Amino acid sequence: MKLLFLANRVPYPPYRGDKLKIFNLAKRLAPRHELHLLTFAQTPEDLQYKQELEKIFKAVHFVYLPKWKSAIQCLAGAWDARPLQVLYFNSPEMRSQLDALLKANTYDAIHVQHLRMSPYLRHRKDLARILDLPDAFSLYWERRKTVKRGLLTRIFETQEQKRVERFEPVLNDYNMSLVCSAEDLEYLQAHRHAHNLKLLPNGVDLTTFKARDHDYTQNATLLFTGNMDYAPNIDAVVHFVHNIFPLVKAQFPEAKFIIAGQRPVKKVLELASEDVVVTGFIKDLSETYNTADVVVAPL
Repeated sequence: MKLLFLANRVPYPPYRGDKLKIFNLAKRLAPRHELHLLTFAQTPEDLQYKQELEKIFKAVHFVYLPKWKSAIQCLAGAWDARPLQVLYFNSPEMRSQLDALLKANTYDAIHVQHLRMSPYLRHRKDLARILDLPDAFSLYWERRKTVKRGLLTRIFETQEQKRVERFEPVLNDYNMSLVCSAEDLEYLQAHRHAHNLKLLPNGVDLTTFKARDHDYTQNATLLFTGNMDYAPNIDAVVHFVHNIFPLVKAQFPEAKFIIAGQRPVKKVLELASEDVVVTGFIKDLSETYNTADVVVAPL
């Protein structure tokens, strides 16, 4: 099959969730299918990865959209009914390049990444389109209500939640919409009446994270990994350090907790102590996993 991937970020290097998913999905499809990629590039650095991506994709196309331009679009569209993440990735250049590719190629299917990219093919019912979501965004905003926020933050988040709830029915405009958890699927079916949902669970790269000889008696290290500017991850490590780790320390005084992930925010950095290590970005997480006895997962 000839497949087009429409992405909101350059999926290389694969160091964060949205990049990891497309990179690994495409990597496994490439031996059996012809893959093309059309993606936003947000920095000049992104443009240098074309050669790496061409090892997987037969054709790679970039649309340059600097972050400052996206920020201006969000400010200018403050009263727009669309979610800010949709405004952030709104681009006439992307529409133009996508139209050109669709005229020049016949694709068997198009993989559209994220709710924020959904407007580009929402109305192209003549094409086979798959919308791939990382999660149910309206559920994400609903959960954030349980965390204490300042007044201005609550006002902003309430407005953005309403925008997302009004926009999410776009799922039904696609032939198929994918989510990665049964909880998200059930929520969208119940609250958005989505009728075309399928479950595509997140996987593990067993080549990179293969089983190794590991002595679990060598230390007492607990490990948490994730993007440390992502609100659920921040809440998770703060809760763990303040409420759970002291219980662990009471029985295992030598225990250490490692928080490994890029872009740790101030609230995460402030958790660092003699027994809590905040690493920041780590290139090879497989090595870090191999030093840990227990992995902490915020399920």
